[in-house]
Amino acid sequence: MLRKNRPEIAIGEEPLGKIRGHDIELYLDVERPYPAMLRRPPFLLSLETRKEIEKHINELLDMHVIRKIGQNGIVEITTLVLITSHDGKSRLCGDFRALNNYTRADRYPIPRIPNALDKLAKDKYITKRDCMKGFHQNGVKLSSMKLLIIIYHMGIYEYTRMPFGIKIAPAHFQSIMDTIFQDEILECNFGQQELLALGHKVSGLSLEIDQNKVAAVLQNEVPKNIKELQSFLGYASYYKNHIKTFDNITSSLYKLCSKDVVFEITKEGRDAYERIKYELTNAPVLILPDFELPFKLYIDAACSQGSGAALHQRQIVDGELREGVICYISRQLKDAEARYWAT
Repeated sequence: MLRKNRPEIAIGEEPLGKIRGHDIELYLDVERPYPAMLRRPPFLLSLETRKEIEKHINELLDMHVIRKIGQNGIVEITTLVLITSHDGKSRLCGDFRALNNYTRADRYPIPRIPNALDKLAKDKYITKRDCMKGFHQNGVKLSSMKLLIIIYHMGIYEYTRMPFGIKIAPAHFQSIMDTIFQDEILECNFGQQELLALGHKVSGLSLEIDQNKVAAVLQNEVPKNIKELQSFLGYASYYKNHIKTFDNITSSLYKLCSKDVVFEITKEGRDAYERIKYELTNAPVLILPDFELPFKLYIDAACSQGSGAALHQRQIVDGELREGVICYISRQLKDAEARYWAT
């Protein structure tokens, strides 16, 4: 199959393809002249960051993702943002936050990751694939190019392909993927019995946290402000199905995110923070659900801070009948709910 489809498979940096007939178009809920906030000047950047951005700009020019344009008084210009992932790799985005506020949303549904992982149950071999620079394989309609302009000390550039950072890009890309493919497109591995995908190590039988994803978070210190705390909680909650009573443990941290609360990490908050970091590195291996077998639900409503549950199932593994955890569920209780009887 791989040999037969060799022309469609990218190995390394090859010429970037383009999906025909699916150019993206932005519709704004505001008329010209556009608000001044749609024009954002460049940020002050370190020398190292500037060098990295210059490298990305030259690559995007070579791939015809952007093109250099002259000065134009009517265009809306924004600055650049360099996004660095956990593995040290970076990508270039426009700071399109103001543009996104005026852009009409694309309501096309995005698949839920837990549902995608559940589909792997009982699969012996798993394959994952990646659309190389997938967003940049989508064109931009001429009328929208005037909105997707970035500025840097090297000049002014216009996106001719779909950029990272615009809010309708994920939904637009997903609609195309659903037209072409029937499964989620990730990095390319073929015929694997176990692989890393969607932040997890998955097989046809089990699901566990990818510790490579967790490593960077473990190096962080206790959050110093609400933004850092929200970032940590958002990341940790992605794996809440692996952590027993997650919401109960983090209740003191979530309270600090309220607007009417003075931000101060107490001993209780530090303990909760360290507890979650510990749980992320020592989380149990979950089993994938078999929907042809019965389930067991264990519940616990005795805690005044929240309620919890664990979904179990007995499956045959290596010729033996074993009971395993499919997921943990928890929720913080509101003040009135905390006074309810457990039954």
